[in-house]
Amino acid sequence: MLTITLKPLQHRNTECLGIYFTSNLQITKSIKTLKGVKWSHSNKCWYVLLTADNYTSICTAIGNIAQVNNTALREYLEKKKATSTALPAAKKITETKKPVSAYRLQNISKNNVQALAQFLQQLHLKSYSTSTIRTYQNEFCQLLQTIKNTDVNTLTPNHLKRYMVYAMQTEGISENTAHSRLNALKFYFEQVLGREKFFWEIPRPKKKQQLPKVISEEKILAGLLEVKNIKHRTILLLAYSAGLRVSEVISLKITDINSDRMQITINEAKGKKDRVVTLSPAILKLLREYYKIYEPQTWLFEGQYSGEHYSSRSAQQIFKEAYQNLGLPPQCSFHSLRHSYATHLLENGTDITYIQKLLGHSDIKTTLRYTQVSNRDISKIESPLDKIIRKKGG
Repeated sequence: MLTITLKPLQHRNTECLGIYFTSNLQITKSIKTLKGVKWSHSNKCWYVLLTADNYTSICTAIGNIAQVNNTALREYLEKKKATSTALPAAKKITETKKPVSAYRLQNISKNNVQALAQFLQQLHLKSYSTSTIRTYQNEFCQLLQTIKNTDVNTLTPNHLKRYMVYAMQTEGISENTAHSRLNALKFYFEQVLGREKFFWEIPRPKKKQQLPKVISEEKILAGLLEVKNIKHRTILLLAYSAGLRVSEVISLKITDINSDRMQITINEAKGKKDRVVTLSPAILKLLREYYKIYEPQTWLFEGQYSGEHYSSRSAQQIFKEAYQNLGLPPQCSFHSLRHSYATHLLENGTDITYIQKLLGHSDIKTTLRYTQVSNRDISKIESPLDKIIRKKGG
């Protein structure tokens, strides 16, 4: 079988991953599909930034074409382990919600590297979203790290039951994380290995029913008034005005803004669903001011590097800085702008079915959560204590 060798590579003062193999057309075509891959004339190899995502992307791209020799990479990471368990910083690292650490990668047995590659390949073939692939990858790697040299394909439902008990009691993972991990493992054993109904015997933990974190209209305005940078202010206002997720705001293109119909097109949102939301006249005015100053080319909010959009991490940081002095609960995040938009619409009398369409919810039950935090009806209810005091003239 053909072999590709992965080695650490210092290239232009950046920590990279060198990809070496004997000239082969099929391997070359696969390597060229990798995001950010480049050819180094001086080192005579293809290379990408040294990140966990890029490592697993290489394994996925190669698939069954060749085997991966990562001995040099493992030795390099082992030396770094003494001082840091995180992946080395690079000038440009693809952002991940839950990155797979170098420690986790270097503790995956050679017996299971191919299983990880097949797992990721199947996720891509089924066109799962980038965020879902990253989450599943992280959760599957947790299992591979724990079982060490044991072949993952030999595990039974009883093994996985014991593993989930270990994860919840020893690792202390939350109910939501437990569901994500079960989903990832279910995908591997049923979708990759074809073991139908493999998880019927494994119960799922009951999820916490958490209410959306809503910010009052007054504090929404107070926070936005503190934002001096027009780009930052536009990002926050646009998100609140249309109930957008952070990923939806940063992924907007200039062509998605339709001022003639006063609409915004959201392409391939959560669940790969397109939808149309209203364009606020106040936002349109702000967008025109912003455009004159920044002159974006493709993405409405361009990132630090050419051809990339603004990062979700940076958008989250903008929110944090704008609202840090307003006494909001620590659980509030950029997504709270979306929750606040839906709740305020409901309190202003908008029909719940319209809110469902604007938010892009498939199930009305998801939208009905906002009735539990809305003040529209709750504010009309008088506490029995107040009624008693009023009767006594207090």
